Amino acid sequence: MGSPEQKPIYTTGEEDPTYLDIQATVGITKHMGGYTATDALYRLCHLGEAQEVLEVGCGIGVGPAYIAKRFGCQVMAVDISDKMLSWARQRARREGVADRVAFRKASVSELPFEDNRFDAVIVESVLAFVEDKEAAIHELIRVTKTGGYVGLNECYWTELPPPELLSHLFDIGPEIITEAQWRAIWEATPLEARTIQVQDLEAKQELRDRIKWIGWRSILPAWGRVIKLLLTNRRSRDAIKQQLDTPTELAKRLGYALFVGRKPLSPADRSSD
Repeated sequence: MGSPEQKPIYTTGEEDPTYLDIQATVGITKHMGGYTATDALYRLCHLGEAQEVLEVGCGIGVGPAYIAKRFGCQVMAVDISDKMLSWARQRARREGVADRVAFRKASVSELPFEDNRFDAVIVESVLAFVEDKEAAIHELIRVTKTGGYVGLNECYWTELPPPELLSHLFDIGPEIITEAQWRAIWEATPLEARTIQVQDLEAKQELRDRIKWIGWRSILPAWGRVIKLLLTNRRSRDAIKQQLDTPTELAKRLGYALFVGRKPLSPADRSSD
């Protein structure tokens, strides 16, 4: 879906702040399923065998720090927001993995890395904000080593909302598509051993997972910053109110799934096996 009136996912600061602007300012990021979904994605992508992992859209850095601590590998974390990268660097230092996590400002649509570099590429709740998902996925595949894995955790519409409900999202930013559209995109990739695992979405568990993912040490100060924005910044206050006013009917139509595939070996790789 797309709209000519739709805001960019981040602004320059001169416009009213977007959904992701608010998250970056207060230091919150999230994806569906929390650690439960993330652990399943990491297992499917064989991170235990990886030496270097790329996480695209790292947000406040929970994923990169977790990968470095759990698997002991090197992690390259990228995001298009300077504010998010600042939070992520703080998290890596706090978790004691700053020597194993590097950071770059970059877009999923144009990654500043050579072909065939990473053992695995992880993307969680990023392509929901990207219109050309096919091009972004091919960019992820490009930087993955032959025999390496690409893994996504992305939301989708279980049932496409009517236009009057979708209009609320145009001011927030997501480019969410249906499950059927996601399946068609994933099956059209050149990846091998493609899998799609649809996950159950239960509201209370989702809230618990998200709190655990962010951590109270980050959540409590973040909510303090939200209160400060509400009290001192009119444009941010209006944006937050608009986001809180998003109809609950939209959330009821959301699901999410894990998408994993392996980059095929080249003919030279196959002949050397």
